[in-house]
Amino acid sequence: MTDTGPMQVDTRLVRELAELLDATNLTEIEVQDGERRVRVARKAAAAAAVYTSAPATSAAATIVSPATAAGEVSAAGAPAAGGDDVRKHPGLVRSPIVGTAYLTPDPASPAYVTVGQAVKAGATLLIIEAMKVMNPITAPKAGTVTRILVTNEQPVEYDEPLVVIE
Repeated sequence: MTDTGPMQVDTRLVRELAELLDATNLTEIEVQDGERRVRVARKAAAAAAVYTSAPATSAAATIVSPATAAGEVSAAGAPAAGGDDVRKHPGLVRSPIVGTAYLTPDPASPAYVTVGQAVKAGATLLIIEAMKVMNPITAPKAGTVTRILVTNEQPVEYDEPLVVIE
């Protein structure tokens, strides 16, 4: 392994992530781009000290998920009512960023996709707003949407399950 010199830190990215923490009331954000990984965290209140670092069982992620009440899946991808584990599904589309999920282009429009709808690779499934930027989440492959695991205007975490395409 060769030493390439001091670590290069993108201070603008760190600043933007810190602002996103404040705007969304999250306690930490982690992003990864190839080999580079940046994690920004702030101290949580004493009551939130129970938070575990295991992403699949994160208490914070489970609490914010309104999909759990609907019987679908927790934000962390826990098994749905049918007993299957959505986290292992080969057609699972996960959130690449932290933000707010929007299932429609605007309140008066129909959803980008619905359960049972056939989609082509590259079709917009939903939008995630992060720092006032609308980021389209597209279908990685053609198939049929079998589950939508988030609700409109739901806050989502990095790597959170969003949609299943079979």
